[in-house]
Amino acid sequence: MPSAHRTALAHHYQTVRERSLALAAPLSPEDCQAQSMPDASPVKWHLAHVTWFFETFVLEAFEPGFEPFHPAFRVLYNSYYNGVGEQFTRHQRGLVTRPDLAEVKAWRAQVDERVLRLIAQTENAEALRLIELGLHHEQQHQELLLTDLKHLLSINPLQPAYLPAWPLARVSAVPARWVEMEGGLVEVGHTGSGFAFDNESPRHRQWLAPHALMNRPVTHGEWLDFVHDGGYTDPRWWLSAGWDWVRSQRIEAPLYWTLPGGASEPVRVFTLHGTVSLDPHTPVTHISYFEADAFARWASATRSEWAGARLPLEGEWEASAAQQPMQGSFQESGALHPMPCREGGGGLLQMFGDVWEWTASSYSAYPGFAPSEGAVGEYNGKFMVNQYVLRGGSCATPASHIRASYRNFFPTDARWQFTGLRLARSM
Repeated sequence: MPSAHRTALAHHYQTVRERSLALAAPLSPEDCQAQSMPDASPVKWHLAHVTWFFETFVLEAFEPGFEPFHPAFRVLYNSYYNGVGEQFTRHQRGLVTRPDLAEVKAWRAQVDERVLRLIAQTENAEALRLIELGLHHEQQHQELLLTDLKHLLSINPLQPAYLPAWPLARVSAVPARWVEMEGGLVEVGHTGSGFAFDNESPRHRQWLAPHALMNRPVTHGEWLDFVHDGGYTDPRWWLSAGWDWVRSQRIEAPLYWTLPGGASEPVRVFTLHGTVSLDPHTPVTHISYFEADAFARWASATRSEWAGARLPLEGEWEASAAQQPMQGSFQESGALHPMPCREGGGGLLQMFGDVWEWTASSYSAYPGFAPSEGAVGEYNGKFMVNQYVLRGGSCATPASHIRASYRNFFPTDARWQFTGLRLARSM
């Protein structure tokens, strides 16, 4: 690798690793230890697991005279890689009080020194490729660190703020309108330039029927209309499994909403800045696929201007997003909450950042997909069942991590991520 490329990779490595520590810096060791639910992980675990990735997949394979920092960490911080070996029980990660946070940070520092030395010295292209993969893996965990922490703090009766300053200023709503697309034969998937995960390939052709996308995501105010119209109590709008979920879990509103006791009281929403009054002009977030699908059915049936509303196919979303600038509210902005849409002409707005947008597409392999060889092949391919695709990134996604071809995926009932929706309709 040319020296300029090595320098760039080393700088990227240091930037990403320092960013993870900066995200944890406002937290106490107690904040970093706790686990609020089986789907979430402690902050300390995230800091350790991404370090495990570099030690296990990079240093163990390519460092001369490799020795682990601690042999037990191989099992303790393995997430789901069966090809590596056993894993510690996921829902009990919060019970692992030792190593403490200081030792995890010491481990990170030692691994950083060794990986940077490897970048400077190795001639093995595969080692450098895995380092780049590890950095994008760590950026994924930076977002998970924030969303898992938000869930943890929301359970505390004190409802503490991660960041004290509220970033929003009230603005007028950007009117919702349809942006028509001709459809036709399009290419989707990664173009081959720059980094991508394996599930974004191979690039292939799809035929899209004429359709329209909403110019912006659905807002909190529009979702409040759905709530007030009995959206969560009317089975007409829900898939059968979604209706079962609503009733069994007693779902009445998006996650982190507190509905008022009286008509004159505002809806309150828990954020990483503490509990605030609902801002009707911000994109709705923390909704499941079930909720997004139900809202689209309700909107189609009750609003004449939204007749035919549905969730977009991921090909429809990507073909349009690929023509848009990579702009939006990302992790680096410090808002860590979806921001109000700003008027930008007659086209599509907020395609990137703010909220992950649910699509109607099941998460499955592209034609010709082949997972990577070895344990890293478990990264994406084995999850291609019972999940739906989301697109666009969120306010917790690092800006350098997202692209039009990026495919996120979650089960139909997941909603602790910054998940929202943009409506589509056929023409």
